[in-house]
Amino acid sequence: MDATLVGVVSIGLMLVLIYAGMHVGVALALLSFVGVWIIRDDAGIASSLVAQAANDAIADYIFGVVPLFVLMGLLVSVADIGKDTFEVANQAFRRVRGGLGIATVAANAVFAAITGISIASAAVFTKVAVPEMLRHGYTPRFAVGVVAGSSVLGMLIPPSLLLILYGVLTEKSVGDLFIAGIIPGIMLAVLYIAGILLMGRFTPGFVGGRVAADDQLPLMSVGRMAGKLLPIALLVALVLGGLYGGLFTPTEAGAVGAAGALVLALAKRRLGWSGLWQVLVETGRITAAVCFLIIAASMYSRMLAISGVTELLRTLIVDTGLGFPGLLAIFVAVVLLLGTILDSSSIMLITIPLVLPALLAFGTDLIWFGIVTLLAVEIGLLTPPFGIAVFVIKATLGREHSAITLNDIFAGALPFALIMLAMLFLVIAFPQLSTALL
Repeated sequence: MDATLVGVVSIGLMLVLIYAGMHVGVALALLSFVGVWIIRDDAGIASSLVAQAANDAIADYIFGVVPLFVLMGLLVSVADIGKDTFEVANQAFRRVRGGLGIATVAANAVFAAITGISIASAAVFTKVAVPEMLRHGYTPRFAVGVVAGSSVLGMLIPPSLLLILYGVLTEKSVGDLFIAGIIPGIMLAVLYIAGILLMGRFTPGFVGGRVAADDQLPLMSVGRMAGKLLPIALLVALVLGGLYGGLFTPTEAGAVGAAGALVLALAKRRLGWSGLWQVLVETGRITAAVCFLIIAASMYSRMLAISGVTELLRTLIVDTGLGFPGLLAIFVAVVLLLGTILDSSSIMLITIPLVLPALLAFGTDLIWFGIVTLLAVEIGLLTPPFGIAVFVIKATLGREHSAITLNDIFAGALPFALIMLAMLFLVIAFPQLSTALL
């Protein structure tokens, strides 16, 4: 069988297997092994590819950043820093229609600056913000929707696990990618807040809620507010300040952040031996899952290179006059479509190796393209039928809020998905939004 045909058939089979329910990593690894076996007509060469990819894919020093930032994010969650930040933001926006929604966005933006994991943000603020909003008369759809929408800030505002993954796939500086995400991340948070204000003004029935009276929410002193924000401010300054100031590499910044988060959790007396063990096990589980996907994607990208599919795609896109705008439009459409069935990491691992040769041929700024990719991928967290952030929120709500359905969460998240789509178009139209600080 022709090598290129093998590669093309493997892409179709990959989608079939994933739709059938096979794990993405297993599908990529299986098709890589079988594809090389058919192309080279030698099972030994295919086995060597598996072994070499498993060794080379995650042997780089930069991969140490994955477990370290995951550990930091989980420790921060245990320390209840998200709850403290929400309480302070609630005080600041208590007199505004939709104020608790704005407080959730603001707190999530701050929380994102030290976690980098959207799922962690969704779980934390489902427990913290949703009951409070329901108690103040906000509609269930708005309450869960604002948590779902603002949780994606965890993947855009640095540090971000997906930006680390993108940096590894494209061999671009993780530090530069972190810097590129700052302005779009802050702008998205501002657009969310503006959207909530507009919804509170023009669609009050969707938002619900009421402005808090003085006796409903005791005024928090400035000193107490500062005390609640000081730990997170110190941790952000330590990690991001050291990273952007050139004191740490991204891996070292992750280690410093994990150590700082551990100190905070212990100082707040939120972490016992059993809790520490659970955090370490969860860190290992998440890291193993990410590394397995990276290994499988490395195998698949090598198989595609051997088959000649990547070169074929580059030639078709460059030589047929489709041009970069056409490539970008197709890429964004495919990523948005895949977002309905796959998680963010899987989408990135499947699509980036395919389009990277064409991007290089066009001389694309891969830092800017990384932010475009991240925004397109993160919209998938809020879209049915998969919408992983939505399922996390549903699972975290528990039995006491069982009346809130998945459809309610998807409906509540829709306005925020549309705001994200608008932000995506802004970054595409104005690349300086992601490159101005570089």
